[in-house]
Amino acid sequence: MFKLDLQPTEKLFIPFITAGDPVPEVSIELAKSLQKAGATALELGVAYSDPLADGPVIQRASKRALDQGMNIVKAIELGGEMKKNGVNIPIILFTYYNPVLQLNKEYFFALLRENHIDGLLVPDLPLEESNSLQEECKSHEVTYISLVAPTSESRLKTIIEQAEGFVYCVSSLGVTGVRNEFNSSVYPFIRTVKNLSAVPVAVGFGISNREQVIKMNEISDGVVVGSALVRKIEELKDRLISAETRNQALQEFEDYAMAFSGLYSLK
Repeated sequence: MFKLDLQPTEKLFIPFITAGDPVPEVSIELAKSLQKAGATALELGVAYSDPLADGPVIQRASKRALDQGMNIVKAIELGGEMKKNGVNIPIILFTYYNPVLQLNKEYFFALLRENHIDGLLVPDLPLEESNSLQEECKSHEVTYISLVAPTSESRLKTIIEQAEGFVYCVSSLGVTGVRNEFNSSVYPFIRTVKNLSAVPVAVGFGISNREQVIKMNEISDGVVVGSALVRKIEELKDRLISAETRNQALQEFEDYAMAFSGLYSLK
């Protein structure tokens, strides 16, 4: 299990990429670039054909990964390759529940252990059905990440009380995707989550520029950034795949990612 012991001036930057997008070997290099760009942890997404929460940008990334033959076993093993190649920040597997069910639970957790996967996030598993998996995670020393969206205060308290690592606070109802602005109701919701939580609170779904990062950092402990980074990968994919242009494209991606960690201004 991992804990995020933040100093008062530190903020979380938790990027998301899809395992195998645009090709597996490039995913490893992207993870290393994100680590250099200041990532606190990495969400490694498992490509899935019937996503609940993924918007069009991440759906296209999943298709690119599926076209490469990616599946949950290969995604977990790719996380292990990242660790072998110098990625030492926590890696959180982001997967829908059906692929987990298709694997024997013992095999699934053995894979996580063998490949040094630190956390698990399952967005389509509601609180009422997650107890068994949370217990499995505890017994295998994997941090189960709780995701919260606007709901009743009693249910919100129950989710947050059992949260480990950090609370993933959803900033927008609906699917993931870049957003120019957020509904005003999200800000009191985030403050409520922050007041209830004993672990750090990171805000995700729609964070797309430095200005939004600054605003969310004022009321939370940091941000999760997915679609904006995946869209950048899509933009750079041909140059990332080509050995001749890969290094330059990786540097461009790293510079872009630094805007969200606060190390550089967005270019």
